Amino acid sequence: MTTSRKLVTIQTPAPHQGFLGKGHTARAVIDGNFIQSDPFVILMDDMLDKKDGEPAGGPHPHAGFETVSLLLEGEIGDAAHKMKGGDFQMMTAGSGVIHTETIDTETQLRLLQLWLILPKKDRWTTPRVQDLPAAHVPVAIEEGVLLKVYSGSLAGVTSPVKNYVPLVVADIHMQPNARTVQHIPAAYNAFIYVLEGSVKVGADGQTLHKNQVGWFDREDADSDSELIFEATEQGARFVLYAGMPQGDPIVSHGPFIGDTQDDIRRLYNEYWRGKMEHISEVEESQRMMW
Repeated sequence: MTTSRKLVTIQTPAPHQGFLGKGHTARAVIDGNFIQSDPFVILMDDMLDKKDGEPAGGPHPHAGFETVSLLLEGEIGDAAHKMKGGDFQMMTAGSGVIHTETIDTETQLRLLQLWLILPKKDRWTTPRVQDLPAAHVPVAIEEGVLLKVYSGSLAGVTSPVKNYVPLVVADIHMQPNARTVQHIPAAYNAFIYVLEGSVKVGADGQTLHKNQVGWFDREDADSDSELIFEATEQGARFVLYAGMPQGDPIVSHGPFIGDTQDDIRRLYNEYWRGKMEHISEVEESQRMMW
């Protein structure tokens, strides 16, 4: 049986000054109650209009989760893992790793970065990184609709990216008044974030506008569900995120996620003692370019 899902929460995250200082605007798309957002911890929409060559960002640690990065425009990253507009990267921090995101030139960029929980049994897995360049992203085309599928399966195409948590990430472009119906498991927690235009969403056709987030209802059932989208006369572009909740409590502090406060203390100790390697130094088998 297929259920038609509807929106249950609509939010409009406010822009604020980002940590990189002047020219950095950030929106916290997700930054709240993990029990409700599971398996998604946070999602930031970072926009940077950098007018100088002073270095910003730099190396920093992560552990206990995965970073899921979709670069909408610009360039970011180090030589080993430089991303350009339309590129996608999933970094499994796992047991602990150092990651570098340095910007040392005048640039404009926009980055969506999600923190995705790891299943409890895989919390301390070996770090790995997967890069999916824009040119290799699977694409589905319908009448008036273009779907770029970065993770999981949607619209009859499947991303090569490997997942610990079942995850769909898709950048969906819709021409004015176009309509599409997409299918995902009913148990997935799912939301969309509108980048451009407006779209009518769900069984009851609620309208979401640019910079708004809409969360769908869900069922604890092993069945199919449909997501209905109809662009307004402006057209629409939005990113769909859908993933299987893990149901495990977490402790989050700074760049680390663990099961207990003891995990957080251990991770800081390992980082300060230089026990975490840089992601560019992991074994070749743990660096995947799709």
